[in-house]
Amino acid sequence: MNRDMLKHDVIIVGGGPAGLSTALHLQRIAPHLAPRILILEKAHYPRPKLCAGGLVLDAEILLQRLDLDVGEIPHVDAGQIKFEFQRRGMTIRVPKSHALRIIRRDEFDNWLAGKTKERGLEIRESVSVKNVILDQEGVNVETDNGTLRAQIVVGADGSNGIVRRSVFPDAHVHTARVLEVLTPSQPPPNPPIHTLNPPTKILSSDLGEMSEGRWGSGVAYFEFSPVPTNIAGYIWNFPTQVNGEPMRCWGIYDANLLADQKRLPLKEPLAGEMKRFGFDLNDFEIKGHPIRWFSPENEMSMPRVLLVGDAAGADPLLGEGISMALGYGALAAREISESIQRGEYSFKGYKRRVMRSGLGQSLFARWLIAQIIYPLKWTWFQSLLWRGLKPLVVIIAWVFVINWGKRMPSA
Repeated sequence: MNRDMLKHDVIIVGGGPAGLSTALHLQRIAPHLAPRILILEKAHYPRPKLCAGGLVLDAEILLQRLDLDVGEIPHVDAGQIKFEFQRRGMTIRVPKSHALRIIRRDEFDNWLAGKTKERGLEIRESVSVKNVILDQEGVNVETDNGTLRAQIVVGADGSNGIVRRSVFPDAHVHTARVLEVLTPSQPPPNPPIHTLNPPTKILSSDLGEMSEGRWGSGVAYFEFSPVPTNIAGYIWNFPTQVNGEPMRCWGIYDANLLADQKRLPLKEPLAGEMKRFGFDLNDFEIKGHPIRWFSPENEMSMPRVLLVGDAAGADPLLGEGISMALGYGALAAREISESIQRGEYSFKGYKRRVMRSGLGQSLFARWLIAQIIYPLKWTWFQSLLWRGLKPLVVIIAWVFVINWGKRMPSA
């Protein structure tokens, strides 16, 4: 294809963290390509996005390397993360730092899109992609506003994105279930504990946490009690804010690894955990969304097309997506830059690049751990894992699960 016939070398479908990270990293390592990069976003910023909003330190490392300060966004810092099973477990702290930073995704994505525009990259909002068609000379991107053509297309359009479905229509999809709820930061006064249905045991320690305002100190909870009921995941409870008002974000994650066994409706364990703290799930709006998670068998590329973020595969263990999306963008940018330099667009080495990176090593470790700890659903094992094996769990997490951002190539 004659380059002069193309307006864009690279079209990125999806203006979330994965797509914006790809563009920002590509602009950093190959600035001459910036005028020939186009990002297509089907919505208009700021757009609502279901996400617990937890930013781990790996995400902050990747943003700092792009000279971006996520502290500019409204956020709540959690100084402690509690991993518990049936209300007992381990507490994780990071010396001289917060353990988790919680943002709202509409605010985060809008901020990151603004930074992308400031650096001269083009984003077209309110453009829906309908199909992606490859040929030997390039890629046609069919939208509701006409057809665009590029050398390369990046699929950054999420778990159910059109790019992946267009180029890998028969690929097996591993999808987690997620429910999410926002509540005030504190329960209503004098919660009607005696009316709980089904009956829920309320511990004095639970009421103590509420009365002492412990949540306001910034504690993020992961509660793995649903695992023995064939839900391969956890309930979360994070501090957050909405328009400057303190709130709590609740949710439940199920990797669906035990989908062939009898399970409770997903909202029942969440409702029980919220009742424990004096909240009635029925009083709040429940929202759900899927998460396509990483598996070593996932396809990530074909000639002229790369997948990033949830389209390639998020964390199967905890469902984490934001830091992973940023990491995929950094790797895809290098793959694209080198391919354009060579004039060769097979992307045969992209998956190998991902798997050898700090991101890929962490994703594989999380996939392997999920395959082990969720099927071993016995109460005694889960109690031992989250209560009795803290030194081992912390070492494994520190070496294999987190701190991967430090091992990623600099932009």
